[in-house]
Amino acid sequence: MRKLLKKELKIYKEKLLKLRDEVSEEIKSLSEDVLMKTQAEASGDISSHSFHLADAASGNFERDFSLGLASNETQVLREIDLALRKIEDGSYGICEGCGKPIPKRRLDVLPYVKFCTKCQKNLEKQSP
Repeated sequence: MRKLLKKELKIYKEKLLKLRDEVSEEIKSLSEDVLMKTQAEASGDISSHSFHLADAASGNFERDFSLGLASNETQVLREIDLALRKIEDGSYGICEGCGKPIPKRRLDVLPYVKFCTKCQKNLEKQSP
């Protein structure tokens, strides 16, 4: 397997920048949604209907779910930023586990991936 060419790196950089914008927008949207729900709950302006514990539980679940998604998206954003730095320093597309090139097929699907499939599977086996 060969090292990525400059034109390939440019394509991956463009993909990563586009993905970064999309993920940033998603985080912003999720954060605004949680903030609006929290403000509505704090003001007591949840609805014109009587308040029930089930409504509160549902609201808490939705807020926690949105916060979890935002947290996951924030992690993806960090990985995208790391991939962009790797493009700049010349280490993009190299597996952090074994040091071998990550197949282009894998980078095409997940351009911010840090490990080849074999090393990723080994990591997942080690996780509790």
